[in-house]
Amino acid sequence: MNGHIFGYIRVSTFDQNTSRQLDGLTIDRVFIDKASGKDTRRPELENLKQFVRDGDTVVVHSMDRLARNLDDLRQIVRSLTEKGVKIQFMKENLTFSGDDSPLANLLLSVMGALAEFERSLIRERQLEGIALAKQRGAYTGRKKGLTDDQIMHLKQRAASGEKKSQIARDFGISRETLYKYLKI
Repeated sequence: MNGHIFGYIRVSTFDQNTSRQLDGLTIDRVFIDKASGKDTRRPELENLKQFVRDGDTVVVHSMDRLARNLDDLRQIVRSLTEKGVKIQFMKENLTFSGDDSPLANLLLSVMGALAEFERSLIRERQLEGIALAKQRGAYTGRKKGLTDDQIMHLKQRAASGEKKSQIARDFGISRETLYKYLKI
């Protein structure tokens, strides 16, 4: 039985380019998520998992595009292969079908662990960079969304007993953000 070929693309931010990941491949349909890989609850990944059938193939640029930690990677691959779906990783040149050899399973685990390790190193370097920038006074964090006058007005309205949800709507902020301003 010859199935369809589906592509899965994930980028972390909306301004990142998706075209390079599966460029030049003949694919019947592509599912694209613009979300962090740390969360497996991605809308297009969920759609893909519901859409594929026995005999289909899912093509992904690399393992880190599918998941950022080993447990998630293995769970996603297992859920697809249990449906009779092959999953092919282009960068690693590996294909999994569910009846894989012990060596293939080892490679999945090793490559997935490397992707997870790489992500943790990136996060560690990012935090170190932020700490150094704070020491130099170059990093002040995210800028306030409201001016000091707006914050004062917001606090006055809250103190007078006005509904917090209405205040938040008027200032175009969430209630959570409103409460943070009230603590300042």
